[in-house]
Amino acid sequence: MNEGVGTEKTEKKGLTWKGLELFPLGAVLRKYNAKKARKDLGAAVNVALLDFPQGMAYALIAGLPVQAGIFCSSLASITGPFLASSRFVMLGPTNASAVMLLSAFLSLGYSPEQSMAAMPLLLILVGIFMTVGAFCKVAGITQYISRAVICGYITAAAFLIIVNQLKTVCGLHVPRAATFAESLGNFSGGLSQTNWDAVIVSLITLGCYLPLKKWAKGIPQVAVALVITGLLVWLLKPYGLEPEMLSSISVSSWPLTLPVFHWQEFTEIAGGALAVAFLSLLESSSIAKTLAAQAGDRIDLNQQMLSMGAANFACSLGGGMAVSGSLTRSVLNFRSGAATAIASIFSGLLLIGGIFLVGDLIAYIPRAALATLVIMVGISLINREQIRLMLRTTRNDATVFLVTFVGGLVLPLDTAIYLGAAISIGLFVRQAAKPELREISFDEQGNLLERAPDVQKHRRPEIAIVHVEGDLFFASSDVFLDQMRHLAEHPDLRIIVLRMRNAHHLDATAASTIMELTRFARSKGSDLIVSGVHPELEKVMRQAGLMELIGEKNFFRYSPENPTISTRDALKRAREITGVDSADITIYAADKGKAN
Repeated sequence: MNEGVGTEKTEKKGLTWKGLELFPLGAVLRKYNAKKARKDLGAAVNVALLDFPQGMAYALIAGLPVQAGIFCSSLASITGPFLASSRFVMLGPTNASAVMLLSAFLSLGYSPEQSMAAMPLLLILVGIFMTVGAFCKVAGITQYISRAVICGYITAAAFLIIVNQLKTVCGLHVPRAATFAESLGNFSGGLSQTNWDAVIVSLITLGCYLPLKKWAKGIPQVAVALVITGLLVWLLKPYGLEPEMLSSISVSSWPLTLPVFHWQEFTEIAGGALAVAFLSLLESSSIAKTLAAQAGDRIDLNQQMLSMGAANFACSLGGGMAVSGSLTRSVLNFRSGAATAIASIFSGLLLIGGIFLVGDLIAYIPRAALATLVIMVGISLINREQIRLMLRTTRNDATVFLVTFVGGLVLPLDTAIYLGAAISIGLFVRQAAKPELREISFDEQGNLLERAPDVQKHRRPEIAIVHVEGDLFFASSDVFLDQMRHLAEHPDLRIIVLRMRNAHHLDATAASTIMELTRFARSKGSDLIVSGVHPELEKVMRQAGLMELIGEKNFFRYSPENPTISTRDALKRAREITGVDSADITIYAADKGKAN
């Protein structure tokens, strides 16, 4: 898959815009052959057999007609690969996106009919957010969202899935609610109206599914359990078993849905659409990176984001629901030996064929049976090992998990994931914003000594080399300036050398901080030199006016051929300024860099 990557990039240069490929599938088609087609078709059959019942289940989770999930799976599977970066990720409805849709519409008080009517506009907004985000290269934000956010969200979503399907299992028609706490209260209040036909069907479904799950791992267990349950219910119908059934699906009834724009509705659902886009990005990025690492592929998360935007646009016109990357279907696609992204297209076409073949037979599936299997899916989402890991590893992980999880139980899920993401980013910023310097010098025997800088306890050297490492952005600026001012106040210090070889993400605030430091040092009779500056940092410094202030003579660029030469030249410049050939030199580095 990675062969000839450089050549392909050259060939496709005319089909790129702002660094994203506009038709990456073209390179795949040029090298496509019968061997790859056989592998892709074999994988597609396996995925489609799982995708058909899963699509119905996810639609049920979202409180939508079951056909919305199948329509979404087929459209997303066909359109996504035209712009995708990953050859394995299968796009379509997922547990996470379905629950987010449910929560978003319930928080607005929408009925299922209103939800379907508003869905095209919501999907258009999700597609716009995804597309604009891809071209603005925002996919990198996922590295600042810890896994604890996703774990907390999925655990809370699992509880919401279970409680919302319990009412169908019990045949109840109780009011819908936006949160787990409210849904649990409504379910408890309606238990006196339990429909025992629905309960019997649920028990039959469990009796079919659990043995299959334990002893028949090589077959599509959900689909087989639904078929057996449907057959048994049909046989028991003469004996008075009359559960509520699903509706049949027909390709002829596949709608062309067009968004209807109303400003009030737009403002109502824009927040939910942004939450769906954000969650889908997190979910798909994690899957794409994992499978790419296992296969040895290279992945562009912004390109993958663009493909999800296109798939959402397609679903907005074809009666679908929100699109994300499916973990179960993507892993099955990978393990089934898919050679290219065309396997996804084959899977989508097979789903359409499945609607022709078995669409009418769906009317023989009891709603309680599908709800029971959805509950089993919800239970499987509660990953005790992951939860234990989040709670025991660090205090930050435990805090993020608990905030997201508890928030997901008592608040709408879109609010909970925003809250969890904010806490995650906040804790990251707090850690990144606490640079600490340690003084490294030599004793009389030549051994390295480390001491915290304390101007009262020992004599300062004349030249200080400060290693600036990691992210130097707005959150760390104040602390960095305070520490550097503390250093510059010593009367014997003549030169501060900022060694910036390992510094990243310099922004306007940090650049302003270095300017303040330069002026402060000069007011104290010292001067500032920078060394090891990479091109991206130099660009920011030049635009901010920092280069002009420091002066070209005090500025030394990083050299890949000789990484230490800039520091050597900086020391030469320091000796030239001080006018002495020998000077005391102390190195200051962060904890993680000490004695390196």
